[in-house]
Amino acid sequence: MSLPKTEGEGTIEEIKEAMFQKHVPLIETAGEQGVQILCLQEIFNTPYFCPGQNADWYQSAEPVPGPTTERIAVYAAKYNMVIIVPVYEKEQAGVLYNTAAIIDADGKYLGKYRKNHIPHTSGFWEKFFFKPGNLGYPVFQTRYAKVGIYICYDRHFPDGARVLGLNGAEIVYNPSATVAGLSQYLWKLEQPAHAAANGYFMGCINRVGEEKPWNLGKFYGSSYFVDPRGQIFAQASEDKDELLVAEFDLGMIDEVRSVWQFFRDRRPETYGKLTEL
Repeated sequence: MSLPKTEGEGTIEEIKEAMFQKHVPLIETAGEQGVQILCLQEIFNTPYFCPGQNADWYQSAEPVPGPTTERIAVYAAKYNMVIIVPVYEKEQAGVLYNTAAIIDADGKYLGKYRKNHIPHTSGFWEKFFFKPGNLGYPVFQTRYAKVGIYICYDRHFPDGARVLGLNGAEIVYNPSATVAGLSQYLWKLEQPAHAAANGYFMGCINRVGEEKPWNLGKFYGSSYFVDPRGQIFAQASEDKDELLVAEFDLGMIDEVRSVWQFFRDRRPETYGKLTEL
C-alpha cells in the first residue's frame, strides 16, 4: 500500500486513520475471496517515518493488544481470517517496539513478535524509534497453520529464520518497508534462501510508492510468496496498491523435508561454541 496522507497533511491521528481506512477495502476483498491468512505491511497504518528523526512520531505508538488490533479483530472474526497486524508498539513511556500482532480466525489475539534486528544506517534511523525485540522467535498455532513472523531487516540474518523453522513454523511472514538499491537485489535472494534452507513457505510484503517529506527513495513493492523449495510462485507489482492472493499446499513441507531432512541431518554437535555472548 502507498500513503493517502503524510507528515504535514494532518495530525498524526488523522494520518493513521486515513491509512487504516485505505486498507479496509482490501481487507474486505481478502475476506470475501476466502483468504485464510492475511499479512499487512510493516507498521501498516503510518508512513515509514524512520528516514527522519522526528520524535513527534512517538505519539503514533500504541499498546499491543490495543485499539488497532481490536479494530482489525472485527474483520478477522467476520471473515474467519487470520490477520497479522504490524504496528508501532508502546509498552510504556519511552519503551517502543516495531511489532506485529497475530489475530486468529475467531478474532482472538494470539500474541506478538517484536523486530529483533534494528538498523541504524543509510536513512533507516530505526534505533531512534525502536528498542530491539525481547520476545525471541515465537511460532503461533493459528486455525490454519503454524505461523512465524520476521520483520523487514530481520531477513538479513539467517539465525532467527532458522529458529523459526526449529520452532515449527510452516509459514513465515516478513512484513517490510524497503526501498530500491542494494536491498532490491537481496529481496529475491535472502527469503527464498530462508524458505529453502528451512523447508517452509514465506510471505514477503513490501509497501509501494514514495513518501514525503523524507524522499528516501521508491518503495518497490514486489511482494511475493515462496515455497519450501525456494521457488517464488506468486508476485505483486512494484508500484500498485495491491492484494496478492495465492493458494499453496502445506503438504509440500513434508514432501521437501523428506528429501532433504533439514532437521534430522543437522549436526549441532559439530558446530562447537561459535561465539561468546
